[in-house]
Amino acid sequence: MEKKATRFGYGEAIVELGKKNKNIVVLSADVTESTASHLFAKEFPERFFNVGISEQDLICEAAGLSLTGKIPFISAYSIFATGRAWEQIRNTVGYSHLNVKIVGTHAGLLVGPDGATHQALEDIALMRVIPNMKVVVPCDYIEAKKATELLAKDIGPAFLRLGRANMPIITNESCDFELGKAKIMKEGADATIFACGVMVSEALKAAEILAHEHISIEVVNIHTVKPIDRQAIVKFAMKTGAVVTAEEHQVSGGFGSAVLEVLTTSEDLTRFVPVEMVGMQDCFGESGLPYGLLAQYGLTDVEVVKAVKKVLQRKR
Repeated sequence: MEKKATRFGYGEAIVELGKKNKNIVVLSADVTESTASHLFAKEFPERFFNVGISEQDLICEAAGLSLTGKIPFISAYSIFATGRAWEQIRNTVGYSHLNVKIVGTHAGLLVGPDGATHQALEDIALMRVIPNMKVVVPCDYIEAKKATELLAKDIGPAFLRLGRANMPIITNESCDFELGKAKIMKEGADATIFACGVMVSEALKAAEILAHEHISIEVVNIHTVKPIDRQAIVKFAMKTGAVVTAEEHQVSGGFGSAVLEVLTTSEDLTRFVPVEMVGMQDCFGESGLPYGLLAQYGLTDVEVVKAVKKVLQRKR
């Protein structure tokens, strides 16, 4: 299976967007090549700004550019873009509903050897709590390209969460991609796995394993964590009666919590649906090989299979 990092999907898409729209600008926090924004800098040096290691200034400069009619995409490591500059994102961008796109790369455990300080495992929680903020977590390189293209057209603040390591390409150019709409990756009848990011491919692998045991699994890609597709979540939860969430993020406050919020507040859910959550269990990561870390912290198809079997026991 072909693999490519989601950050390169963004880097290639933003160049194509820059050719079509002169208002597209890109800003970096001195991580130009790492975030793939060097592709834009090479093509449009007059529309590229490197502010240095100063994420708070990065957000404020992007905010100012947006007020002049520009469409700024800021590129930085997710842990510093969302963490160090959270107050500027909240008060300057979110509160004012400015058209700033925050591209957080190197998110999750797939940062690998950079270690715990650089592994953003809280960024979904930090961004989805801000009013007006869209949160998008593509499952592969192709979805990252499509997300970049749609966010450039969408008006308002947005957070695009991308990874460093190569990830399996599990979609194609003809696949539907709409902000705020879930995508069915595999149909099933016994349990539903809602996943985002790299965990979509792990969920598909888990579904294959379970199929050999005659367990039918539905895999749903929730690439837009906010606004989340409430209708789809309720529909598929009701269809199978058992749910597993999977994310490369803390289970507290992240994607899984967003799914639970839907299930616990929906008037359309007419029966109890048990839920199991796969993700980081209230701990930091460490330095290591990207996919080795996924295995060490229980973020692989193996743990997804265990979660499915556990939720099916509760269903019965």
